[in-house]
Amino acid sequence: QVQMVESGGGFVQAGGSLRLSCAASGTIFNLNRMGWYRQAPGKQRSLVATVTTGGTTTYADSVKGRFAISSDNAKNTVYLQMFSLKPEDTAVYYCYGETAPFAYWGQGTQVTVSS
Repeated sequence: QVQMVESGGGFVQAGGSLRLSCAASGTIFNLNRMGWYRQAPGKQRSLVATVTTGGTTTYADSVKGRFAISSDNAKNTVYLQMFSLKPEDTAVYYCYGETAPFAYWGQGTQVTVSS
């Protein structure tokens, strides 16, 4: 069974920074893609950023230039460095890992940005 364990969420003022981490454990081969999604109250879960084992990254338009995703493939770990946080970044952030056709999700970590 695969587990995705997130850490690093919390409370920060607008303009501040946070770093999220997620480690995958269990009986898995190397994940082909890892990333982060988020879900704000009353909204659907949406993509924040992903990274492939080859280093190709994808970002939501709303976070481009402010967030940076990186990974350690050997450790099946993904990071999300968030800068210049805004109140609209407030959400539960979910770690995601994929080895097609399987996808794995973490339990989520809360990020709250105050104005």
